[in-house]
Amino acid sequence: MAQAMRPNTVGGLFATDGKPHPLQDTLLAVTLVLGVTAFVTAMFHNLHLLSSWTGLVGILTGAYGQWVSETTRERFGLILGLGAASVGFFLGMAHGGLFGGVIN
Repeated sequence: MAQAMRPNTVGGLFATDGKPHPLQDTLLAVTLVLGVTAFVTAMFHNLHLLSSWTGLVGILTGAYGQWVSETTRERFGLILGLGAASVGFFLGMAHGGLFGGVIN
């Protein structure tokens, strides 16, 4: 009855393999924070520098995180962060861009 002792990780969306992934978890947290920051600041026209730069960095960290991710939980969170960072980046670019108003 060795199978009775194994945890069931197949059934859930947030299933993990039971191993620690410090790099992937850090990239997940950074991508989510940058994505939320870019998304929220994109709603304000004057904060286009912050939203475009945090969105760009969030897209880059999320893409690298997707490349090295190992579990569904990591990929799910990274996709949410990437989506928010992308929306924030593109709205920031529409409001003035990465250098809008700084370089004349």
